[in-house]
Order: sequence, then structure tokens, then C-alpha cells
Amino acid sequence: MNQKLLKHLLQAALLIALSSSVARAQSNTINTKQDLDANRVKIDSLDDQLMKILGERERIVKAIGIYKAKNHIPPLQAARFKQVLDKGIAAGSKEGLSAEFITELLNAIHRESLRIEGDSTAMKH
Repeated sequence: MNQKLLKHLLQAALLIALSSSVARAQSNTINTKQDLDANRVKIDSLDDQLMKILGERERIVKAIGIYKAKNHIPPLQAARFKQVLDKGIAAGSKEGLSAEFITELLNAIHRESLRIEGDSTAMKH
């Protein structure tokens, strides 16, 4: 599977996971301590899924970093990040997430991606 397709599939999986959890959370009513505990278990599971998706995303970033280094492409591609940010804000809005939150989240992910790409560049040399 090519990197671009895999990246789009991972982004879709993350959005699906987030949207389905939001839908479930909106329909959940917590009336008892048992309900609270059950929902905390669900949150823990969703957090684990998010970490796995982010880990896979960053493994792809590492491969991209190696490619960029070999081809003398700078790690920071501002136009590409703007596309990712705009797309993320639009998708987040559909899920009731604020533009500020999505911007902070994607900026944090982007900083980590640049760090990993930088490490990939150092490994190449």
C-alpha cells in the first residue's frame, strides 16, 4: 500500500474513531457510579486507540523524513501543513470541536512530526 493512501486511511480512521466516540458520548447518560466507571473504561480504550493511530502516523512521518532528506526537501512544508490544518478544522467543526482545539492539537502533532523528520534526516547522514 502506498504511503499517501495509508496516510489518508489513517486520517479517516482517526476521524471515524473520534466521531463515533462523540456520538456514543452524546447518547450516554451517566446515572450511577457503575456508568461512570464503564465510561472511563471506554475513554481509556479510545485513548489507547488514539496513541496507536498517532504512532502509526509518526512512523509514516519518519519514512517521509527519510525521503525528504534524500531528495533535499526541507522538513517544513508550510502550504501542506495549512491544508492539513484547514481540513482538520473543518472535520473537527462537524464533530463539535472548536477550531482553537483542533489548531492546538494539529500544531502539537506537527511539532512532533518535525522532530521525527529531523531525527530521520540525522539518521540518513
